[in-house]
Amino acid sequence: MDSRRNSNRLTVDTAAARQKMDNMKYEIANEIGVDLKKGYNGDLTSKEAGYVGGYMVKRMIEEVERSMANK
Repeated sequence: MDSRRNSNRLTVDTAAARQKMDNMKYEIANEIGVDLKKGYNGDLTSKEAGYVGGYMVKRMIEEVERSMANK
């Protein structure tokens, strides 16, 4: 993610952040066998969607923990 200081406020490049999250979503869905496609995914069950979201959160927490351990 591209971060910049702008008048004492940390701003994040939202387009880059959104793209990184989308990439992670499709990668995780593929890893756990959920048929996630670009566009409409209303055919997914709540369970499948929850798995993808849950694994995304798990991976983000792991990344933050690793980055904090390396400081």
